Order: sequence, then C-alpha cells, then structure tokens
Amino acid sequence: FRTRGNAIPPQPVLRDFKNVEHRDAVLAYDRVEFVTDDRGIPVTRWDGKTFKKHPVTGEDVPDESGRTPLERFFNPHKAEWPKADFVVGNPPFLGKGKIRDALGDGYVEALRSAWKDVPDSADFVMYWWQQAADLVRSSTVRKFGLITTNSIKQTFNRRVIEAQLTATPPLTLAFAIPDHPWVDSADGAAVRIAMTVGANKGSSGRILECVNERPSTDGEVAVELISHQGQIHADLTIGANVAGVSTILANERITSNGVMLGGRGFLLNSETVNLVEPQILKTIRNGADILQKSRDLHVIDFFGLTNMEARTRFPHAYQRVLDLVKPERDSNRRASRRDRWWLFSETMPQLRSIVEGLPRHIGTPETAKHRIFSFMPNGSIAEHPLIAIGLSKGHFLGILSSAIHVAWALATGGTLEDRPRYNKSRCFETFPFPVTSPTQRAGIGDLADRIDVHRKSQQSAHPDLTLTGMYNVLEKLKAGETLNAKDKSIHEQGLVSVLKQLHDELDLAVLDAYGWNDLASLTQVVNGNAAPGSNGTPATREDSKRTLDEALLERLVALNAERAAEEAEGTIRWLRPEFQEARAGEATKPAPKQGSLMPEEEEAPVAAQPGRLKWPRDLPEQLRGVAEVLARSRKPIDEDAIAARFTGRGSWKKRLPLLIETLVTLGRARKVRGGYVSGT
Repeated sequence: FRTRGNAIPPQPVLRDFKNVEHRDAVLAYDRVEFVTDDRGIPVTRWDGKTFKKHPVTGEDVPDESGRTPLERFFNPHKAEWPKADFVVGNPPFLGKGKIRDALGDGYVEALRSAWKDVPDSADFVMYWWQQAADLVRSSTVRKFGLITTNSIKQTFNRRVIEAQLTATPPLTLAFAIPDHPWVDSADGAAVRIAMTVGANKGSSGRILECVNERPSTDGEVAVELISHQGQIHADLTIGANVAGVSTILANERITSNGVMLGGRGFLLNSETVNLVEPQILKTIRNGADILQKSRDLHVIDFFGLTNMEARTRFPHAYQRVLDLVKPERDSNRRASRRDRWWLFSETMPQLRSIVEGLPRHIGTPETAKHRIFSFMPNGSIAEHPLIAIGLSKGHFLGILSSAIHVAWALATGGTLEDRPRYNKSRCFETFPFPVTSPTQRAGIGDLADRIDVHRKSQQSAHPDLTLTGMYNVLEKLKAGETLNAKDKSIHEQGLVSVLKQLHDELDLAVLDAYGWNDLASLTQVVNGNAAPGSNGTPATREDSKRTLDEALLERLVALNAERAAEEAEGTIRWLRPEFQEARAGEATKPAPKQGSLMPEEEEAPVAAQPGRLKWPRDLPEQLRGVAEVLARSRKPIDEDAIAARFTGRGSWKKRLPLLIETLVTLGRARKVRGGYVSGT
C-alpha cells in the first residue's frame, strides 16, 4: 500500500483466516485495493464497535476515531469450484445483518453485483446453496449436502430454494432435517441448524423431524427423530405445499411492521416523560410489552415535521433528541438516516395509515414462543419487531387467535433460533379467512374480547404476571403435565384454566365458521379435553396433533387456491373494504355478490375494475401498482405485458425495468422463464 504526501497509512486490516477463506469461496476477483479520495488519502468509515462517552449524557456514542478502511474489488464474479461428484460442507453461519460487519462494505457490494440471482436479503450461506444447486441441476455435480442455520426456511432465504425447485430442470430435495440442535465449535453457543441434500433426479425425499431432545454428556444433545417420506417443499416440509400458496389480495394493505427508532434517545420513561412537551409524545409498545411486562414508555415522534418545525414547536424534545440521537446517527451508513436524524430511522407511514381512525387494532410479536394476538389501544404506536394489523373487530382477533391460524402461521412462517417467526406477507396475506354469518361473527368476537380482557385484567392485578408464563402453563394443561410450584402460582394469578376454556371454545367456534366440524374430535384431544383414541382419533395426543395440523393445512392450502382463482376472475373478499378499496384504486363498489366473506354486511366481494390502470404519479404507488399486476397474473408476464396493463403519457415506460428490478430486490417479484411472477 502506498500513500501520497504526508497522508497517514491506515492500520492493517485484520481478518480471521476462516473469513478470508469463506469470502473467496463464493466470490472471485482480479484484485482488491483500498479506496482513496482525490488526494490519495484512504477513505474510512466508523468500525461499528468503538465507542466513547457523550459529554452531556454520559451514554456510549460512536467514537469517530475508530475507523476501518473501505475496499474496492475489481472485476468481481462468481467463484469456480473444483470438479467433484459431490459437494458437502458447513458454510459460515452469517446472517444477512452480519455479512457487512464481518467482511466489509466493499465485499458485500462486490458479492451482490456478482450474484444477482441471490436476493440481497438472503443469509451468506445461500450463496453456497445457490452455487451447489446450480451445479447439481446442470449435472456437473451429482448431489450436494449442506449444513446451514435453520433460518434457511425463512422467507428471504426460502426464495432461493423455491427458484431452484421450480427451475428447468428442477432441483429435488432428497433429504432434509429442518431443525436440529447444534453447538458452535467457535464459541460453544447453542444454535439451531438445518441439513439439506439436493439432487437432480426423483420427486420424493425423506425428512427427519426432531420430536425429543435431552441433554447428554459433554454438552451434547441426544435427539429422537422420526422419518417422513414424500415431496419436500421449499419450507422443508412434506404434505400440503404451504410454501407455494399465493398472496390473497383481500388481505393486503392492512398490516405493517412497527417503527424502527434508530436511537434509544427517543424514548422516555416515567421519570423523564415530564421533561418534554406532551403533545409530541406517543405510547410505544413492542413484543416484550405484550409478552412480558410493559415497559411503560413514551416516544418522541417528530413524524411529518421538518428540522426547523421540530425545533421551533417542541424545543425541549428537540434538544433531547439532539443530545441523545444525533451523535449516534452521525455515523450511520445511510445518508437519509444521518441527514434526517430527528426522525425515526424507519417512520413507517403505512403503519400510521392503517391504524388511523380505528378505536383499536391488533398487534402480534414478530418472534415469540407462543403466537399471541392482542388488541392495541388507539394512540399507541408499534415498535419493531411488533406487527400491527389494521383490523378492529373482535371476530378478526378471534380467528387469528385460533388454533387454525396458529397452525398456518407455524407452517408458513420461519423461525429465529427456536422461536417461531410471524412473517406478515407469508402468514397473514396468504391466510384464507372463513366466510362467516352475523351469528358466527358475534360468537367469535365475544370469545376474543373475553380472552383479551381476561389477560389484561389479570396482568393488571398481578404486575409480575406475563403472557409467556400464562401460555406456558396453558400448554402444560393441554398436555396433562404436572404443574410445579411456580406454575401453580401463575395458574392462580392468571386464572389459566379459565383462559384455556375460552380458547377451547374459540377453536370450536372458528372450526364451525369454516364448516370443518369433523375435526372437532381431534381438536378436543389436542386441547386435552378428550382421551386419545376416542371417536376414532389416533392413540396419542402427539399423533392427534400431527393429524389435525396436516388436515388443517391441506384444507387451508386448497381454500387459498380457491380464493386466488376467485380474485383472478375479479371477485375480492376485502377484509376492510372501505379502507382497502381506496388504496387499490377501485373506482366503483358493486352490490355484494352471493358467497361474500361476510354476508348481510358491508364486507362483500367487489368486482375488480376491468380494463387498464392509470399509471400512478408517485413512486411508491408505481411500485405497488406493478406488484399488483404481477400478483393478479396467474402466469409469468414480461415487461411489455406489464406495461400494457397501464395507461398514461410520458416517459414512464423507460422507468419500468428499474421498478421491476427494485421489486425483485425487495422480494416482491421473481424472474422466471417467460418473464416475471409475484415474489410473495
């Protein structure tokens, strides 16, 4: 490395040898150099780990003296692997959020430019998976077997698998273990892994499912496995193909992730809340507030205000954010977050839109052991990773809280370590709600409201009581397990038997709404209200649960396909029509058709407006419009066909390829033979 003039050379870039080996395994390049400015001085960035104390607050803030040089990779391209018959490996467990910190900005940009067929949101391991799958499909390699984290089942990683399974010729998954304990050899951390074997022949495979784990000697885990045979889908399951279901248009535009603050200085507790103007404050809630104990926090929300407006109208709140947030945001890699430091890093306009005017809305934690939905009060704002659902009626809370939707969410969502993860586009937007009568809606809504009020009243009476604790005990009651002293205390404080009875009645009511009362016997066994083997059910509760889940998923997948066919014909069963229609650009609202989602009420199917759509003026609406065209099409369409769906003058057609590629990057579209299809 050479410097010019009196420039100070940067410190050597130190990397673990394994990381260097890993980065060269999937990316080849001619050479790598440090980036320099016009004067030849190396360009550096904050190293992401060096902090100092703020002179006013004493809090840790980024120390600008901790720098790392930027690298530039020349002619980056996919690395070639040695010729082999089989590929077996354990690629690095680097999530998408850790690649940049581990390998640098320059490497990440080079990697993504070379691997355009892997989504930017995918984990590092998926570059190995893509390379191995390509080699197998081309018959260059006979089979591959890779160990990855179990996050391979999550949506962004799963898109790589889906593309390979539907390619020509297709890849076949010959073997998989979707979830297995693992002890990291580097630091001894316990993680969850998946194993996959890919082949280019056959249509059937074998899955091993972990059904029991217990500690053994030397920190190892003894695992009991059972085997399933059949076609393995992209989510590493056999049976109903939940990975291949379609987004239901009627469910769109009413869910949102919570805001991302980008600085804890926005938050105020009971001791500091009086230091700023109350008009600028909102109550903020995240997953921990629902599942554990409420943090009782407020947040300074300058959304919609310029820097000058925020400083002039709310000087006390402004100074707090200036002191506590701006120093941290000054080192943010994204210019928009550095420049708009007084605003949340993600302000989520969609979130604000879907809850505006509602007396309450539904919230659920993105990642949780138990899938719990709860009503959120008007005036509160969700913080990531809490998901907000813009529905206020009780029967929606009831359907989402039922065992039917929970089974769907577990199958369509991913996992974070060993905790199920609720992906709103996969779990909610694909879920087919039942067609309900007014009587059914009233009954389900009453049970849902009782559950919500019961939980909140018991937590209010016992501040240390958590929903996680209550549902841990509820699951033990279902399984007939003996409660220990702590469980008994939670049972008494939470009146958990009462809560269980309400949920049991809710499950049967929702089954009735779907017309699936033939599954009531299995449900009674699973909920611990009937003995296994009764009424023709399997001999064990575990087998009954497996049978019930398989039956529910098969029927829900079929109902999803039915709804997709209806929407292709122009009938949309909006969940919240007065809100969703306006955002879908529907010009008229015809009279309700027979077989609506909610007969005898306003929520009725609406015929889609025929003909071409007017090209939107704003960029977000343009992206949404193109995504909708792809979602409505039952087969791949190319750029010309997409353009033909719109009317309008100007040069908008020149921007269409960029918009499509943006949707591909975001995972909302996929490129296939014959054009593009919806990525959701």
